[in-house]
Amino acid sequence: MIVQAPSQKVTSEFAADVRAGLSKSGQRELPSKYLYDEVGSELFEAICLLPEYGLTRADARLLQRHAEEMVSRMPIPTHVAELGSGSGKKTRMILEALAKRQRTFYYPIEISPAALAACEKELGQMDFVSLVGYEKPYLEGLRAVAARREPGEHLCVLFLGSTIGNFDRPAADDFLRQVRTALEPGDSLLLGTDLEKDVNLQLAAYDDPVGVTAAFNLNLLARVNRELGANFQLRDFRHLALWNEEERRIEMHLQATRRQHIEIPGSSLYLRMEEGETIWTESSHKYSPDEPAQMAARSGFRQTEQWVDHTWPFAQNLWIVK
Repeated sequence: MIVQAPSQKVTSEFAADVRAGLSKSGQRELPSKYLYDEVGSELFEAICLLPEYGLTRADARLLQRHAEEMVSRMPIPTHVAELGSGSGKKTRMILEALAKRQRTFYYPIEISPAALAACEKELGQMDFVSLVGYEKPYLEGLRAVAARREPGEHLCVLFLGSTIGNFDRPAADDFLRQVRTALEPGDSLLLGTDLEKDVNLQLAAYDDPVGVTAAFNLNLLARVNRELGANFQLRDFRHLALWNEEERRIEMHLQATRRQHIEIPGSSLYLRMEEGETIWTESSHKYSPDEPAQMAARSGFRQTEQWVDHTWPFAQNLWIVK
């Protein structure tokens, strides 16, 4: 079952966010969450299979090796809410481990209906697992899940992959504090964090030679065309992946290859872009191994365990609500 957000609200938010981001006088931006429409979600699944993109395999290796240990740290009964489930393939390992101990309710929270449908197809028939999907923004969905819990039930929030890295560091702290306000003492958060590594290795992961990541990034402009009636010419933009040393993050941009005039009727916006000007679409911050525990302390959690993959430096961090 999928609980949907009103489509009109989603469309109006998209239009407003596009207008706000592209109207900025300095660096133009588009929020990374809008990369994941139906086409974008499929392209991201393909990115996860690329040899250059080791992050997803590191994430999955840790879950495969340590899922039993992870769930052993959780009280019974514990239900699971996942922020940004994607297809749910990695989550299966956590749910299978939990299902050995108890019947589990699983609540994937996604703004992408395509991702939710894929998740329901992947996990909807698991024994001893009941799935209710929420087509809502992360915090709105989490509050809805928390509101339906019964007394004595605990909640484990999964925030896998490296999505927390899409937030600037202060914004990540603020987001995690808001997650904390939806939870109760004893609840848990399993947080994935991509760790610092060789810069060239990271750049290759975000600018693969086949061009899948470029297509993923350019699809955001195609989405603005489809849903808001814009006239972006995709051939007049190129994908850029840059390393920001000061902020310790990869940035994805779309760079105009010529001067152009763009109309976006659905956002009531007209703009001119100069040759070489960019639209910033995503950031992926990288962390030192000790940073997650510091983030937990600032956000109202306590880190109880960290599992690290050394093939592709990546960490799963288990936090408990204080």
